[in-house]
Amino acid sequence: MDDYRLIADGIAADIATGRLRPGEQLPTQRAFARRRGIANSTATRVYRELARRGLTVGEVGRGTFVRAGRDGDDGRVALAEPAAAPVDLELNYPTAPGQADLLAAGLAPLLRADALGAALRPVGAVGTGAARRAFAGLLSTDAWTVDPERLLFAGNGRQAVAGALSALVPPGQRLGVEALTYPVVRAVAERLGIRLVPLPMDGDGLLPGAVTAAHRTAPLRAVYLQPRLQNPTGASLPQERAVALAGELRRLDLPVVEDAIWSFLRPAAAPLAALAPERTVLVDSLSKRLAPGLTTGFAVLPDGLRDRVAGALRAGGWAPGGFALEAAVRWIGDGTVAAVEAAKRTDAAARQALAREVLAGQRMRADPCSYYLWWELPGAWRAETFVAAAARAGISVTAAAAFAVDPRSTPSAVRVGLASPPLPVLGRALGVLAGIATGGETGTGVGEQLTTDR
Repeated sequence: MDDYRLIADGIAADIATGRLRPGEQLPTQRAFARRRGIANSTATRVYRELARRGLTVGEVGRGTFVRAGRDGDDGRVALAEPAAAPVDLELNYPTAPGQADLLAAGLAPLLRADALGAALRPVGAVGTGAARRAFAGLLSTDAWTVDPERLLFAGNGRQAVAGALSALVPPGQRLGVEALTYPVVRAVAERLGIRLVPLPMDGDGLLPGAVTAAHRTAPLRAVYLQPRLQNPTGASLPQERAVALAGELRRLDLPVVEDAIWSFLRPAAAPLAALAPERTVLVDSLSKRLAPGLTTGFAVLPDGLRDRVAGALRAGGWAPGGFALEAAVRWIGDGTVAAVEAAKRTDAAARQALAREVLAGQRMRADPCSYYLWWELPGAWRAETFVAAAARAGISVTAAAAFAVDPRSTPSAVRVGLASPPLPVLGRALGVLAGIATGGETGTGVGEQLTTDR
């Protein structure tokens, strides 16, 4: 029998050398099998191996295409490094005007020798009493009061997610996730040996009954989702659907990891943890609220799961940094976090309004509160080809393949992050993308003009 991996290696070499270019369509599996003189089953395994390596993407009803990825990008750890393009619409780390001055003022008292000495001591996942009280106050709303003793801390939000999943889902077991999900969750699951099960969505998020249907096929051990401002679609579960989902999880006796990383942009909406507190692990961090360079991850745990997640955080070496934790306590206490959050809500709304104006007539899904939009491309475009064309214009966007749990079912869409460039640069970049979408290719070097001509 032909070794499908050797055949996949040959195609991978063609992609690496440029003989197969980003966006180029591969033959159907049946045609590929005929050309190579191999069995159809072997061709199927070759195509699966290429998708597993992140080299190709399957688009529903269209076929299989060479993926547009940066050098060294294996297709699984997406959005982890800044893009090389002059205009980065992939990574999404918003910065509010005057943010650095606010943060500096809060840090000044911490730089005294006595305070700094205390802050540099190691802390565990339980943090400090002051930290638990501060973060409980940060998260509590009229709809949800957080008990400080249910809080744990990690170095960042990704570590908090990893700790929760490690505690809840043994290797080889199944985790239900939205069909389009946060790429880092895919990478974490792979490293933990967790099998992801895509759950169907619509424009409002996870579909009612999807969890039950997947659990009936083979038992799930937990569910991971973003109920508010879901990444990448921007969907937020309506209250009625959130209540139904909480009831479904309770009936199935399933724990859920609720990723609330963008929830500060929609503070009035109640979290899933308020509807099913006995089974919800809410994870969050300060990376979007403040800045990724000095962040803290945190989680709110049900009584029965707190010790298990704390043990997973310790075992993974994912405890928070003492300095970052103490800085966060001061920023929460002096109002810096609240001020920066409010400024970012205003900024996100302005950027969404600009995007709606420049991209009028395009098929987009976006919440007016969010920092990103989901763009369903015109019929003539495939996601990988569009990403490659945008890159030639100096603009980076993210193809749907980065978020798709099942690489065989990838929509022809891209996620556009709005947070990084200055507003004038963002407007011009979106105009270039609109021109690409409606008129085909554009010239190279446009990104350099976008960033220098202000």
